[in-house]
Amino acid sequence: MNGEIYLDYAATSAVRPPEVIDAVGHYLREIGATPGRSGHARSIDAGRMALRCRQRLAELFGIEGDPGRIVFQLNATHALNVALLGLLAPGDRVIRTKLDHNAVRRPVAALARRGVEEAVLDLTPGGAPDLDQLETLLRSGVGAVRLLVLPHASNVTGTVLPVSAMAEMAHEWGSLVLLDAAQTVGHYPVDVRDLGVDLMAFTGHKGIPGPQGMGGLWVTEGLELAPLVAGGTGGDSGSAEMPSAYPDHLEAGTQNAPGIAGLAAATEWVLAQGAELRHGRESALKRRLVEGLASIPQVRIHSAVDEPAVGIVTLVHEGITPGELSSTLEREHGILGRAGLHCAPDIHAALGTLASGAFRLSIGWATTCEEIDRTIAAFRDVGTRRENR
Repeated sequence: MNGEIYLDYAATSAVRPPEVIDAVGHYLREIGATPGRSGHARSIDAGRMALRCRQRLAELFGIEGDPGRIVFQLNATHALNVALLGLLAPGDRVIRTKLDHNAVRRPVAALARRGVEEAVLDLTPGGAPDLDQLETLLRSGVGAVRLLVLPHASNVTGTVLPVSAMAEMAHEWGSLVLLDAAQTVGHYPVDVRDLGVDLMAFTGHKGIPGPQGMGGLWVTEGLELAPLVAGGTGGDSGSAEMPSAYPDHLEAGTQNAPGIAGLAAATEWVLAQGAELRHGRESALKRRLVEGLASIPQVRIHSAVDEPAVGIVTLVHEGITPGELSSTLEREHGILGRAGLHCAPDIHAALGTLASGAFRLSIGWATTCEEIDRTIAAFRDVGTRRENR
């Protein structure tokens, strides 16, 4: 839309590079078949496309070994459910954090109703995970905690967690580590070797600006999950059991091949940009936005400003509800953000915004300095008119 300022990349990258759009169109026009379901040329081309996508994702994530350990899922939520429900059984213990999205909070709560023991890691006054408490929870006995689940970055504050240090602590006590990387992949360098995690869920429509309906789960070699969904895989059709080989073990049914084509193109686009360079650019835009908004007396910012963090700025505006602020900014200034609890009520409770919610602006690949300056000016305009009422 002409004059629109899109600042809702933490929800989805509604603005996509032309390479992604072209790739989906090319698949629909020229291929159209499903990977691994037939022996004809179109299906073989689809299979090559899917393999290329896994290989590019492995390159982006620093994954060595079999790219087939990256299994396609609908999104990060689907991937997290596959990991949690495929790994945890009654009697297991799982630790999660107050920074978690409902994509973790709700499936863990469902598992707790079935006999899995849940512990929730508190935050320090500065909003970081309490590592002393984590040590205490893990120390209950070697192997007593089956899984530690961590968001790489909060979708409300933008804080990037010290994942490698927390993973090292968990491994010392025999625990596995599942990373929710929905808010970092594409925006921030992600290397599973440096992070030291065992599983990683990601989505393909945020920092990786591909189409919705595509994400995935990486499972380290040697770790096996029970499949969440059973069905056809195109191979081992005589068996009543899901194939043991990855990715078929966790990929039942016809895959979203147009989405895979878009995800492959989006991943190649991110690799060409470089995650570190992109993070530096988005961080500079975030600093510009925060500095401008901080000069407006009515605005209170609840997001992390210092590194490490991603380009999320969550705030409240005194005298106007987040929902009203959102509609005013869109109607009068063309600014698109997101009001509410952002599917993360625990962190809003910690911030004191559980009752009211907050308004979130999130920066992405197409955000410009001009858009940031226009956004700051729009907030000043809203504040001035409120004062003059």
